[in-house]
Amino acid sequence: MSVLATIRPGAWDLPLFVHVLGAMVLVGAAATGVRAAFVSGPAPATGWAARFAYRTFLLAALPAFVVMRVGAEWIRSKEFGGGVDPHFVIVGYTVGDLGGLLLVAGIVLSWFAVRRQRPRLTKVAAVVIGVALVGWLVAVWAMGAKPS
Repeated sequence: MSVLATIRPGAWDLPLFVHVLGAMVLVGAAATGVRAAFVSGPAPATGWAARFAYRTFLLAALPAFVVMRVGAEWIRSKEFGGGVDPHFVIVGYTVGDLGGLLLVAGIVLSWFAVRRQRPRLTKVAAVVIGVALVGWLVAVWAMGAKPS
């Protein structure tokens, strides 16, 4: 009988769980915030949606990004050590870092939009973070499919 899958060491379970949990919360929070930002409008009617989007980006997506990155570094040090990283890890780092920059830019734009009551600026923040969200979904695919 042949072996169908390689069993990974138990020491990798917690770092991988932290990384995947952070990534799942990040994608969910970003998607929720982007949706709320797109439905927001002028302050009296739907200004609550802009505030909700800003708080979702700041209080859910940003901490989830930090957890995802800490988990990524942790599992990388356990699994690959100081060796050469496979392509899916390089894709993950590239998309993760650029997405993090877009997330911070979107949070700043969203903060200005809420502070100055500019609904169009909220939509710009949604587009910026939406681009990051698409990249993160590509990274989820790369991590799951592990293309060569």
